[in-house]
Amino acid sequence: MIWEVFKKPTKWPIMRSLILKEIDELIFGSLGIIIFIAFFIGGVVTIQTALNLNSPFLPKSLIGFATRQSVILEFAPTFTSIIMAGKVGSYITSSIGTMRVTEQIDALEVMGVNSLNYLVFPKIIAMLMYPFAVAIAMYVGILGGWVAAVFGGYAPSGEFIKGLQLDFDSFHVTYSFIKTLIFAFVIATVPSYHGFYMKGGALEVGKASTTAFVWTSVVIIILNYTLTQLMLG
Repeated sequence: MIWEVFKKPTKWPIMRSLILKEIDELIFGSLGIIIFIAFFIGGVVTIQTALNLNSPFLPKSLIGFATRQSVILEFAPTFTSIIMAGKVGSYITSSIGTMRVTEQIDALEVMGVNSLNYLVFPKIIAMLMYPFAVAIAMYVGILGGWVAAVFGGYAPSGEFIKGLQLDFDSFHVTYSFIKTLIFAFVIATVPSYHGFYMKGGALEVGKASTTAFVWTSVVIIILNYTLTQLMLG
């Protein structure tokens, strides 16, 4: 399927409008739920860390340090990708699957259009903007942690910020963005495959969306383990 996506490209003026439409629907349309979840996940991580670091001999700055590491390394790229697999992946599968059921894909092929390029390529390009959404999730997650620490009385603002700066390794951010780009490709292609090659009627569209979410999540989790071992192990 991947090879066919890049063959016989659609004319650029049409493709450009398709890409902009997909960026709006897949990325900007998901920012609300990403920001909401990231903020509270950051707060929960901070509270749980603070409750487990209750020894008077441990500096409060460790709360900020643990929050930063958890959010940047794991929660922002991986947890957000699982959420996107459900929201974006289900949308991709259902939209392409509906076109298959209503024979719109067959009509595109009769007109000589490479349907895979027309439907899937704009989604792959649009998902290249996904690291932008994850960067926002990182910022908002740490902000949520700071709010929980300061207003919850778990750590002073200065100590929390000191922990954020403690032993910062810029490669961790690079690692997260590399993971994010690979996850973005998975989120764009696996649901597209299940939608494009589905058979049946309207009921099967729902089943294909569920199957696509499960397999996308499985692939993301396996890749997360593999990439972590290769890049940080």
